[in-house]
Amino acid sequence: MRRFVGLCIAMIGMCCTPLAIGADVPNMQVELYRIAPGQHVAFLKLIALYDQANVEAGLPPRQLFVHQDGADWDFLILQSAEDWTDQQRTKFRAALTKLGAPQGAKFFIEIRKLMAEHTDTTVKGPTTAGDWLKQLE
Repeated sequence: MRRFVGLCIAMIGMCCTPLAIGADVPNMQVELYRIAPGQHVAFLKLIALYDQANVEAGLPPRQLFVHQDGADWDFLILQSAEDWTDQQRTKFRAALTKLGAPQGAKFFIEIRKLMAEHTDTTVKGPTTAGDWLKQLE
């Protein structure tokens, strides 16, 4: 299963994002969700609300991948794991408040009502093997 997830992440990164060169390799957050029965639409609506807040704050929306065949996850989300500026964070929180989206502990409780299982990890990429090897020099 872990090999499969790693392969999926690598393929998604290669297909969806321009390759970063050398020191420009970004930190990305990879999230896999298995949704509670009957909660798929509610989960997507919540993620869409947070994507709208991102856009209103001048940040890109998450990249969403929807399971089609194979493993037991429903949604894969890729988003930046880079630190936000104070200004971006302030704009994002203001957008969440304007949209009526749950924040902090309320977000933690709300999203967990919707999922059966969740895992995430921080990765560097996309890049190439050759460019990654240059970082070892």
